[in-house]
Amino acid sequence: MAAWSFVLRRRRGLPTVAVLLLLGWGCSLAGVLWHAARDRAAPADAIVVLGAAHYLGRPSPVFRARLDHAAALYARGVAPVVVLTGGTAAGDTTSEASAGRVYLQQAGLPADALLMETTGRTTSESLRAARTLLQARGLHHVVLVSDPFHVFRARLTARRLGLVAVTSPTGGESLLTLIRRQPGYLLSESVKAPLAFLTGR
Repeated sequence: MAAWSFVLRRRRGLPTVAVLLLLGWGCSLAGVLWHAARDRAAPADAIVVLGAAHYLGRPSPVFRARLDHAAALYARGVAPVVVLTGGTAAGDTTSEASAGRVYLQQAGLPADALLMETTGRTTSESLRAARTLLQARGLHHVVLVSDPFHVFRARLTARRLGLVAVTSPTGGESLLTLIRRQPGYLLSESVKAPLAFLTGR
């Protein structure tokens, strides 16, 4: 009888858990969309560019969009330093950060304004390594540059690591267009964001 009572209590609790999970996911989804639609760039210590794929040192279109956006922020005087992140993937001969550095130097940014972390293979690894670079120089306030649906998770991770972070997503498309074109990306980030905040990964 006691066992049956325990089972009944468990079953009654399941709808509550489901509702709480749904509410949590809804809040995360709203956070992803809110950050995707707003450029919060403001004067900071550094601009941090999250790495992306490259082809033999040539940044992919996604990575180019991030680098071009960071270059524009630098030209506006948002920050005096750009931190490039991203390690070396299997089969690559150079890191994402190195490819980004070359690209930005060719775009006219001075070498002494570019810092690199070349070990991170995930958002959390890259931001953790970037934090080490920044804190060694007494820098804490950053502008995070990445894709619109990625910046919310990046900000949660950065804040968990003790960085004061605002976000500046790459632009060019309306939020509605992004949702229609990348629904899977949106849903993926809405799940990854709270996990990143809870686990730091």
